[in-house]
Amino acid sequence: MKRSIVTSLFFTLLTMPLYAQIRGVVKDTTGEPIAGTNVFWAGTTQGTTTDLEGRFDLRRHKSERRLVVSFIGYENDTIRVTGGKADLDIVLQSGLLMDEVEVVQRRLGTMKVRSSVMNEEMISSAELARAACCNLGESFTTNPSVDVSYSDAATGAKQIRLLGLSGTYVQMLTENIPNYRGTAAPYALGYIPGPWMQSIQVSKGSSSVKNGYESITGQINVEFKKPQAEPAINFNLYGNTKEKYEANFDGNIHLNKRLSTALLAHYENGTRTHDDNGDGFLDMPKVEQYNLQNRWAWMGDHYVFQASVKALKEERNSGQAGHSHSGMMPATGTDPYLIDITTERYEAFTKNAYIFNKEKNSNVALILSGSLHKQDASYGHKAYNVNQKNLYASLMFETNLNPQNSLSVGLSMNHDDYDQDYRIENDAQAALQHEKDKETVAGGYIQYTYNWADKLILMGGLRIDHSNLYGTFFTPRAHIKYSPNEAISLRVSAGKGYRTNHVLAENNYLLASGRRVVIDSNLQQDEAWNYGISASFSIPLSGKNLSLNAEYYYTDFIHQLVTDMDSDPHAVQFRNLEGDSYSHTLQAEASYPFFKGFTLTAAYRYTDVKCTYNRQLLRKPLTSRYKGLLTASYQTPLALWQFDVTLQLNGSGRMPAPYTTAEGNSSWESSYPAYEQLSAQITRWFRHWSIYVGGENMTGFKQKNPIIAASDPYSGNFDSTMIWGPVHGAIYYIGLRINL
Repeated sequence: MKRSIVTSLFFTLLTMPLYAQIRGVVKDTTGEPIAGTNVFWAGTTQGTTTDLEGRFDLRRHKSERRLVVSFIGYENDTIRVTGGKADLDIVLQSGLLMDEVEVVQRRLGTMKVRSSVMNEEMISSAELARAACCNLGESFTTNPSVDVSYSDAATGAKQIRLLGLSGTYVQMLTENIPNYRGTAAPYALGYIPGPWMQSIQVSKGSSSVKNGYESITGQINVEFKKPQAEPAINFNLYGNTKEKYEANFDGNIHLNKRLSTALLAHYENGTRTHDDNGDGFLDMPKVEQYNLQNRWAWMGDHYVFQASVKALKEERNSGQAGHSHSGMMPATGTDPYLIDITTERYEAFTKNAYIFNKEKNSNVALILSGSLHKQDASYGHKAYNVNQKNLYASLMFETNLNPQNSLSVGLSMNHDDYDQDYRIENDAQAALQHEKDKETVAGGYIQYTYNWADKLILMGGLRIDHSNLYGTFFTPRAHIKYSPNEAISLRVSAGKGYRTNHVLAENNYLLASGRRVVIDSNLQQDEAWNYGISASFSIPLSGKNLSLNAEYYYTDFIHQLVTDMDSDPHAVQFRNLEGDSYSHTLQAEASYPFFKGFTLTAAYRYTDVKCTYNRQLLRKPLTSRYKGLLTASYQTPLALWQFDVTLQLNGSGRMPAPYTTAEGNSSWESSYPAYEQLSAQITRWFRHWSIYVGGENMTGFKQKNPIIAASDPYSGNFDSTMIWGPVHGAIYYIGLRINL
């Protein structure tokens, strides 16, 4: 009986009439697409939201013909859809005051990009506002797909995990430009302030070949607030119970109908000393950061130009400290173990696009970007000083050959230059070693897409690149999407990815540990295949839509840099893979609006990651086997109050092989337990401002003794990298947003 019900339901969804679809695109008065726009039938809850290109696809209503289109900051529009009309081109007028808008539906925060052939989701500014979101690293609190965890307890280095693998296999992009490579990677999640972000796009598995060959488990792209958007001035002030304070500003102005500019500024100060567990080490580093960005845009009829310059300065201090609340005074000894990391980073990019034919979207674009990252770091008597330069150029041509076929071709060049001075032994008298590391990669790609009525989309791409270090290599990728109707989307993907390892640059935080650093010679490029399958369903249930998503991904490494902490518990060895290394990830997610304003989302992810260490295939250490997530969000009918609660269940995992202490005890357990974390936030909205209060890790769970042998930091037993859980207890915060 149950089987017949499921079969009938699936058959009903599959056989919904294909002709009963309404498609369209929503733009502003400048022709820019508006992502995240609400599109729904008047007087009902049947609707959808536009994707990153402003497009939507909606099933016709049985009786209603009025289509309501709304987005905060724009005038609502109501379109009467006649029987024969199937494609709509909608332009929203901006400038409506908030108190004049009748809120008819809360804008969704995280949206599956249904029109994309890839498995993508967009985290909008609405979702970012559901938590403190002080920076990029804190933007995934309510996201079941992306994990953010500490890599080291002494320096505060963090990493993203996607599909069960570390962030080195995720390609980080800003404005669709590869960014935060090498030395910036350990601390990059703190370099992007949350209030600056317009949206975050997460693409899982093998992605498009347009942005390069480095994506193995996926891409994360950050879009900043645009100067060409409606003129506005925004402030965001934040403070928490750990005495961390932040101030953010962003504002833009239209100099004329074509030219606009924007200024974004950020300052944070968390320079108080905290040692709640009394081990003599700071629980979290003291950080002071200045961050400034200036953006420009020229929006012509056929020529579009964008440019940005950005500067950052950060001082990060940690290490031994007395219990004084004011300084870095050591509790004992005359040679305190101190960590000091000073960073200066400068970025610039330009985007130039010339549109030949708007109807066919025929255009040629040139992207140029560069960055300079200077870091001087000391870890006790160890040191790592680097001056890293990156240059990137991309020239691409795109066109729609006809409504079904489109083509994209391009050339690219990436140059990395590392000028490094380092000392990897805890000997203050040892001389610094000097090393230069350079790589230039030039290549090209071709990508073809076939689209049959938005029901079947096929996309195939191939890159050919040449590295001065590793020679020529090929990157094939393919995606298939089948959507028989609005209710079902099925996707399949397969593709290859590569990446070059810059060991000390990307892992310099490991120098904070007492482990010996061993780097094998002749390290190879990482090379891996990724295969994925996903399914999305939107099922009408009691007048609302139940959203279901399920996905499975398999990553198989051919070559891999293995960070081995198992073969010798007193050393970290970087070596080539000898054996198997893979990741299996299975995730299911359900979301349902139980009543007006209230949405509940539940997700579960199982991860099986294994790698060969010392000729043994073992589970990857410090990687949780599963994660559960339950989020509830409620907004009152007049949108004056918003309540958000998130409960995480983080699964258990394996620890690296421990050593035996002089007392005959194990240095740490062979595994770590599961634990829960609770976060919540309440927001009160006013006409031009809002106030929010909340808490993180409200369960108060803390990993005991996150730093091993903290009383003897200059010994080989000292280890700050055995991090699997929170290193601090509950944190409560308050913030103020002002929007003019």
